Amino acid sequence: MVGLLTSAAGVVGFLSEPDPELQIFALRTLDAEIDSLWTEVAGSVGEIEALFEDETFPERELAALVAAKVYYNLQEYNESMAFALRAGQLFNIDNGGEFEDTIISKCVDTYIALSAMHNPAAPASTTNQTPPQLTGAFPSASNGAASTSAGLSSPTTPFSQSTLPSKSLLSRQDSTVTFDPSLPGGGNAGVVGAHPTPLVLQKDIQKQLHAIIEQLFERCYRERRYRQVVGIAVEARNLGKLREAILRASDDQKKEKKAYTEGSAERSEELMEYVLDICMSIVQERGLRNEILRLILDLLNDIPNPEYFSIAKCIVYLNEYQMASDVLSLLVKKANPKSLATAYQIAFDMYDNSTQEFLKQVRETLPKAPGPSVRMQSMGGTEEGNDETAKESDQLLPAQLSDGTEPSHSASEKQEPLSAEAQKAFESIGDILRGTKTIELDLEFLYRNNRTDMNILNKIKDSLEARNSIFHTAVTLANAFMHAGTTNDDFFRKNLDWLGKAVNWSKFTATAALGVIHRGNLGQGQRLLEPYLPKDQIAGANTGSAYSQGGSLYALGLIYANHETDALDLIRNHFRNATEEVVQHGGALGLGVAGMATGDDSIYDDLKIVLFQDSALNGEAVGIAMGLIMLGTGSIKALEEMIRYAHETQHEKIVRGCALGMALIMYGRQEGADELVNGLLDDPDPILRYGGIQTLALAYCGTSSNKAIRKLLHVAVSDVSDDVRRIAVMSLGFILFRKPNSVPRMVELLSESYNPHVRYGAAMALGISCAGTGLDEAIDLLEPMIKDPTDFVRQGALISLSMIMVQQNEAMNPKVGTIRKTLQKAIGDRHEDAMTKFGSAVSLGIIDAGGRNCTISLQTQTGNLNMAGIVGMAVFTQYWYWFPLTHFLSLSFTPTSVIALDQDLQAPSFKFHSATRPSLFDYPPEQEAKVEDTPEKVKTAVLSTTAQAKRRAQKKEKQAKHESMDIDQTAPATPKTSHPDDKMDVDEEIKKDPEKTEGEKKDGEESKAPEGLKKKMEKEKVGYEIENMSRVLPAQLKFISFPDQRYEPVKKPTGGILLTIDKTPSVPKSLLQLQARKPTKAAAAPETTQDRINAATSAAAATAAGTSQQQGSTSGIAAAARGLFSDSQRTVLHTPSVPWTGSGSGSGAAGQQGETDWGTGSGAAAAAGVLTAIDEDGEGAEEAAVPREFEYHSEGEDEEM
Repeated sequence: MVGLLTSAAGVVGFLSEPDPELQIFALRTLDAEIDSLWTEVAGSVGEIEALFEDETFPERELAALVAAKVYYNLQEYNESMAFALRAGQLFNIDNGGEFEDTIISKCVDTYIALSAMHNPAAPASTTNQTPPQLTGAFPSASNGAASTSAGLSSPTTPFSQSTLPSKSLLSRQDSTVTFDPSLPGGGNAGVVGAHPTPLVLQKDIQKQLHAIIEQLFERCYRERRYRQVVGIAVEARNLGKLREAILRASDDQKKEKKAYTEGSAERSEELMEYVLDICMSIVQERGLRNEILRLILDLLNDIPNPEYFSIAKCIVYLNEYQMASDVLSLLVKKANPKSLATAYQIAFDMYDNSTQEFLKQVRETLPKAPGPSVRMQSMGGTEEGNDETAKESDQLLPAQLSDGTEPSHSASEKQEPLSAEAQKAFESIGDILRGTKTIELDLEFLYRNNRTDMNILNKIKDSLEARNSIFHTAVTLANAFMHAGTTNDDFFRKNLDWLGKAVNWSKFTATAALGVIHRGNLGQGQRLLEPYLPKDQIAGANTGSAYSQGGSLYALGLIYANHETDALDLIRNHFRNATEEVVQHGGALGLGVAGMATGDDSIYDDLKIVLFQDSALNGEAVGIAMGLIMLGTGSIKALEEMIRYAHETQHEKIVRGCALGMALIMYGRQEGADELVNGLLDDPDPILRYGGIQTLALAYCGTSSNKAIRKLLHVAVSDVSDDVRRIAVMSLGFILFRKPNSVPRMVELLSESYNPHVRYGAAMALGISCAGTGLDEAIDLLEPMIKDPTDFVRQGALISLSMIMVQQNEAMNPKVGTIRKTLQKAIGDRHEDAMTKFGSAVSLGIIDAGGRNCTISLQTQTGNLNMAGIVGMAVFTQYWYWFPLTHFLSLSFTPTSVIALDQDLQAPSFKFHSATRPSLFDYPPEQEAKVEDTPEKVKTAVLSTTAQAKRRAQKKEKQAKHESMDIDQTAPATPKTSHPDDKMDVDEEIKKDPEKTEGEKKDGEESKAPEGLKKKMEKEKVGYEIENMSRVLPAQLKFISFPDQRYEPVKKPTGGILLTIDKTPSVPKSLLQLQARKPTKAAAAPETTQDRINAATSAAAATAAGTSQQQGSTSGIAAAARGLFSDSQRTVLHTPSVPWTGSGSGSGAAGQQGETDWGTGSGAAAAAGVLTAIDEDGEGAEEAAVPREFEYHSEGEDEEM
């Protein structure tokens, strides 16, 4: 009967009856049919509530449940939840209906909001001190904070926020809010509205709420869904519940140990990896992240067989260098192959994920055999030195040592005598932490597997006129990126004529390119650049070009990038002794790159002295270098000095350098940079506002912070400066590079903006965030921008496409072939703008970076931030203002390799298995050089009517001669004489048509190419063997396995260096021979001009003695003198093999020996004479050729006329 109820009028009437039995009957009836009758019951909800409030009513919980369902259908979820909680046992979370699921979801949200309110955010630092504040740098409001409302009336925003539509994204209250630790929000702490405002609930309801949540947790435990409990606990900031969930999972697995031994271990590791993953990628608040990591660290230490790699992750982020040393010592002292290999692997991971300062501290605290007292003194000195920086900079990373007991405990352990094996292991760990081993192996990998397509590079050189400095720089950059880290500089040696056209800053960039090519060549870097480095000043003699000297210091820094060695002192000495501004410029950049994140105050003071000289030429580089040295320290002293000087100076280049330097200092500081960001964004100077956006991008890089994204979007559509709007859109890529799939949707509308600067920013944001992914959505947005009417937008689109398509082949992305042809076509198009051609050349270098063995990655293989890559990308974007900064992109190049080592740190020769088809991750095919087509076209195109007339006359004569012959004989004879002519006519027609329809045929071939590739892949077998130290793309890692029974990896295969355990160490093993250690013969360049004259005179005299011709000797000396004192020295230095022989000839045995014996670095040696030549523009009579160059520069204007 109840199922046939079609109206609730009669049943509702029972609610007003005095008999409780009728009321209970009505409530039960309505509870069963509420989904279909709620519209009629809604008017009587007051009576139902009255029954619940009547304490004498026996079924109060039933009345509460009916009221909850009525409010649920009315979509009043807060009231529905409140009454459902009062329903007690009648509200059963195990029913699984839509009503129950909705109320449970509402309960979870309320629980998170209440728990987050009762567990406020911890300060970012582990100390109880408040974060340091900038004093006197910006005007402060009454509450002491930087004024954030001033931006609404300042030039930053031309309209008031109140004029925006009420539902606009920009009108939200949190668009200009600063970080507030008291706000609820878990992972979105500091963002208003991230979680619902907690209801004011009575205590009994709160108890019932907690009871419901506990029931929910218990159900998750029963069903082994621990991740749900972990997620709720992290969002609610309830670390106690997080600890309980992890321990409960461990206990449950112990109970199942007999039946599921391996499975339980795997589930335990997966749960811990999940906690670490959400902590590092989802939790945006640094203070909460520190607490969770410390909790994980405590739990891992309590496990009998802890997961050391997870411990290392926590240690690195928390900056616990003493604990890192203890873990390494513990593993080494176990004295078994697996523990030793694990220690080495952790050391390699630490080098990839840590700063130079952290690694130095770990090395200093490692056990050492001799001199424990001396070691303790050095440790004490380090701690004293760090005290000052801690007060100023609030720590480089979020944490310091928890207490003072750990160092003393470790010190007692270090006094124990070390065995010879342990001492050798610690020495090896020290070398690993210095980065020597990683850099050496990466260099060997890039050298072995170099697949640079020289045809592409030669085509770029031939298509771009070298006399134009922007084109010469473009070819230099393309060569540098293509050969980055490969040590192959033969392009310079084989193109000395082209290289000799470099003057001034083009010469600076070309010299610095050697640093990109030889990056990581630690053993030979200084020797390679010896001819270029600044020489001692000699009265009356020139020591070389200042541009090549400055570029050599820049190159030296790039070779030793992020690797503190003696080269840093060498660059510093040259920088301090330099008097030329160009040399100071290059020296500052080299100091910054080599000393990145060292926090060295003495280097900072040297840079500051040059900055205060107020030179626009070197001021920008010095400002950037100061930021690189203090990278991530958050040094208040440095920030105040740079802000103050940026306001005092009149040079825009210095202001821009200081702005970027301040952004670098705040790298990774997150909410600690909010005060600086707000102060810079309120500044009337657009360059400082530009720096404020950069600070925001680097402080929140990789966090996907909603607060930072809203700020960037607000500035992107409101600032009056195009530069600020451009960098605001571009910075979205830095914030979201861990979530590349969300960027195309976010910048889709911005890519169609009327403002070309915003469109350029959108293109670069896609390139930065989606680099190396081949993301189709990003490519679809960028392809129309290739045809944008603005040249620099086309430039940005091409560069971004190359960054996205790096290491992609047609099997992975069918569009890569078309994009490569588009890049080459833009270079050869004489109607294309210079900026677009520049972008195309650089793009061709990027897409084949590192000999096609490097990708662009802003995070490491283990998922942490790639500090060097992020910094390199941030400085690279400044090529908009200064081309030499383009070289910084090489810091983002990450070799994609798997290099397996055994516990002796040697690379064994063995193979591992890839469960894919070979062509899926293969190298792109090389471009075919079509050299023979050009002369054929010329020959067939030149046809004379006279020749045709002669042929017709010959035909007539032949016909007349053979009139008496038989037709059978003449018939074949005539076609034989005329057939070649007819054939030529046909060839002419055929060769004219392909010239017109060549592009159409290529398009047709491109469309057929993927189909042919698919058929080829179908024929291939799945699975093939790969040699050790081979290219393995990130997408390929999940298919890699180690079937070799001898070598077993210590962890899940990842890219980079992977330690393996040799299970049969007694059996002789085959090792890979390192090939990149060839000795480099230094360039035979005399140090002074007088030495060069003497060498030239001696060579000329020897030539005269051999040939007995006085005239030849005189001409030899004259040629050498012209080479020494002319503005380009091209007469003598065009020899492809010997740069400085003292004579004008480089052929013969000397030339052959130079080509065969020099090996690595021969290009650098050959180019030394050209690049060190002194430019004397404007002083010599040979300047007559300059007007012709200017005529070439204005080619576009001539065409318009």
